[in-house]
Amino acid sequence: MDFSLAIILVFGLFVFLSSFFTVKQQTAVIIERFGKFLSIRQSGLQLKIPLIDRIAGRVNLKIQQLDVIIETKTKDNVFVKLKVSVQFMVVKETVYDAFYKLEYPHDQITSYVFDVVRAEVPKLKLDDVFERKDDIAIAVKRELNEAMTTYGYTIINTLVTDIDPDIQVKNAMNRINAADREKTVAEFEAEASRIRIVAKAQAEAESKKLQGQGIADQRREIARGLVESVDVLNKVGINSQEASALIVVTQHYDTLQAIGADTNSNLILLPNSPQAGSDMLNNMVASFSASNQVGEMMKKNGRKGKPKLTEYEELKNPEAIEDDSEV
Repeated sequence: MDFSLAIILVFGLFVFLSSFFTVKQQTAVIIERFGKFLSIRQSGLQLKIPLIDRIAGRVNLKIQQLDVIIETKTKDNVFVKLKVSVQFMVVKETVYDAFYKLEYPHDQITSYVFDVVRAEVPKLKLDDVFERKDDIAIAVKRELNEAMTTYGYTIINTLVTDIDPDIQVKNAMNRINAADREKTVAEFEAEASRIRIVAKAQAEAESKKLQGQGIADQRREIARGLVESVDVLNKVGINSQEASALIVVTQHYDTLQAIGADTNSNLILLPNSPQAGSDMLNNMVASFSASNQVGEMMKKNGRKGKPKLTEYEELKNPEAIEDDSEV
């Protein structure tokens, strides 16, 4: 008798405890009574009639993600694999439709994704697929929203997360990109070489210009110095011819001194005997003296009946001067 009472008490306790159940956050529970829909219970501690009411199922209200991989062909006949991530959730107010109208939501969503992607991608070339992947994702989301709303689901977002062409196509694309980059590098190197050549030519031209200006300035200063030297020598009683001869001899010895001081100079043969300077000076003085004598004779005798000879012609042909003097 005591044993039977204990069994009844245990059974009663079990039935009492089975009347209570808990529902997690972001979850909805479907309660049925004798196989018929009774109610939807939200999160928290809930109560049902034991042996009469039962939990038919639980619906997840969180945002879920489904990754779908599709292989399709582009407009330029390239097979490509796309990975489309669909983020969806059950609307809290339509839990009944989500539980009773659609048995396998993942399969339904996958079918719609396949249908939309295989309708959109064949319209595009491979390069356009990479550039317009957002358009593909928008088309998938629009189609899924229209279809899944009637089943109590809403599509939060769709993303084309990966585009994977055939390995041979990828290798060809990499070779094309490498060749294009090599072409760009060659163009930049050629442009840099051209800039260096132009800059070098401009620098050489500027150098030549400055060098020419320097030489002109140098010669101008030399000429000015010679004029000043002749003026100084004239003031001390040395005429212009003798001054010029003295300057030439001085420059001759200055040149020999400069050549001897430069250890890297090339060999130059010049008359450098002790008598060379004296001979040069004597020759120049004699030439100037003869020129002066000829000029004075011409002034005295004048020219009669013959055209006037130049100084160079008179020095070259002294007989002409004598003929003129006889006349």
